[in-house]
Amino acid sequence: MVSGPGGVGKSTVVKALVEKYPELWLSRSWTTRERRPSESPEAYEFVTVDEFEKRRADDGFLEYAEFLGNYYGTPALEDTDGRDVILEIDVQGARQVVEREPEAVLIFLQAPSESEQLARLRRRGDPEEKVAQRVQKAAQEADAGRELGAQIITNFDIAETVELMWAVIEKARAASGRTGL
Repeated sequence: MVSGPGGVGKSTVVKALVEKYPELWLSRSWTTRERRPSESPEAYEFVTVDEFEKRRADDGFLEYAEFLGNYYGTPALEDTDGRDVILEIDVQGARQVVEREPEAVLIFLQAPSESEQLARLRRRGDPEEKVAQRVQKAAQEADAGRELGAQIITNFDIAETVELMWAVIEKARAASGRTGL
């Protein structure tokens, strides 16, 4: 699982990680929030609140959470052709997954500084109100990540961060004696 506050580069890093290491499979989350103007339509499964609630009622999510007035959820896992699953997830969801799957590995990404996080949030087009809310939540999310035993990685550089994440995955594989997470 990869978690971290908004603006740390989770989506960018995870995309680069999965492209470089095809033995990984990225689960596509659902959300009820509106798509940002700069965001790919494939970033999430953008759904209505009714669609989300129906799936939740049918026990169709591995985890789900409400964040800043919107729902986010990870669909129950599909056939991944034997590949390791990467979840790009918030800390509320990570907590739910760890409760269900205690051996799950959590990587928590953070920005190099609050000013860099602010700049990234603004570049992606978040409204100023949401930028402030996301930055305010960042410290709480970092504390929650540590509490869950996450590997903390600061995203200074995408390529370097990808390699650090891959090292965490390989270490977890070796410790478990498995070829996959």
